[in-house]
Amino acid sequence: MSSDNWLVAGLGNPGPGYAGNRHNVGQMVLDELAKRAGSKFKTHASRAQVIQGRLGVGGPRVVLAKPMTYMNLSGGPVGNLAKFFGLGVENLIVVHDEIDIPFDTIKLKRGGGEGGHNGLRDISKAMGSKDYLRVRTGVGRPPGRMDTADWVLQDFSKSEKQALPFLIDNAADAVELLMAQGLEAAQGKFHTA
Repeated sequence: MSSDNWLVAGLGNPGPGYAGNRHNVGQMVLDELAKRAGSKFKTHASRAQVIQGRLGVGGPRVVLAKPMTYMNLSGGPVGNLAKFFGLGVENLIVVHDEIDIPFDTIKLKRGGGEGGHNGLRDISKAMGSKDYLRVRTGVGRPPGRMDTADWVLQDFSKSEKQALPFLIDNAADAVELLMAQGLEAAQGKFHTA
């Protein structure tokens, strides 16, 4: 498969009640990429909102996708879109929240475990592989003994909301760099302090 064709999925939950949740940061990043592309999402039969086009002048062809299922069922829409557009796991980038990374931090990897993230688990099952690229967008761990599900289903705090646009912008930059220059180059930029 050509590296000039990509599927980028931003994970989250559907509906306005979830829009500002930590769990929806993946979809926030996709909204930023849509803005950069000058396009609007349209509903696709795969149960996702989709944009087809290019990122930047002469940039790679990309399908931006926001699954409209709940997070834990993200695999169906992502797998269906990959099949519909003829894209393999090597051309899939998933943007998601990551509690094991401090807030305002971006980490990138290919494959590996899902770390208890049910959205990733469902995508791995649907794709038949864990070897897709991930833009792990740090939302930090819950304080004290707070349940992880309660934490990720809360909106970002007032202080986090001030830094959130920078986090979203950095994650969108990471997606673009992944497609343009590959994993090592993107890790070199985003894994340094």
